[in-house]
Amino acid sequence: MSILSVESIGPPTHRNRLWRFLQAIAHVVFGVWLRFRAVGLENIPSEGPGLIIANHFSFLDPLLVGLPLKRPVSFVARENLFRIPVIGWILWNTYVMPINREAAGTAVIRQTIERLNAGFLCGIFPEGTRSRDGRVGKFKPGFIALIRRSAVPIYPAALAGTGRALGRGAWFLKPVPVCAAFGKPISVETIREFLDRDDEEGLIAHVRERVVATLAEAEACLNR
Repeated sequence: MSILSVESIGPPTHRNRLWRFLQAIAHVVFGVWLRFRAVGLENIPSEGPGLIIANHFSFLDPLLVGLPLKRPVSFVARENLFRIPVIGWILWNTYVMPINREAAGTAVIRQTIERLNAGFLCGIFPEGTRSRDGRVGKFKPGFIALIRRSAVPIYPAALAGTGRALGRGAWFLKPVPVCAAFGKPISVETIREFLDRDDEEGLIAHVRERVVATLAEAEACLNR
């Protein structure tokens, strides 16, 4: 399955009509039903490339990471979802990239790097699957390849409440509070310090610690 080229998407800060329409609808639905809030938005710049790295509790997570931002975020999703009528069309037109979990992810890695180098925000969930116990799991090292080849800052993000709102096996949204938090960026210089001393494990641990800290901010937001 092919992936939309950077040229066909348009400028990295451009939200097409579908994106803006879905964002407006989602603001109403999630704002009322889930009392959705976001904190730390000042940490996400209005332009420039970056990699948003977040925890993963629910299928809601990609939507709610991008919902409060004024620019699009490119995530990845399972290739089979793109074959579902309407859903597939929405995924294509909201800049989601298909990934085949049974094959090597070379194509999607290459496309993600291309988007980062063109100034886009991309988002990943390095746990690789949704948490089963409500805690941030072990991070897989795949995002290191993106960082090595694109030299962009990392923006730690976290969602709190999404696992209760739509957890594993759930079909309906529960009306519980949900919050997204965005932490201060991890600079290119900090990333380079880890990579220059060939300390990938240290970098992975550092990024995970920052996501865990950001999750604490999101959980605190729920209690305000």
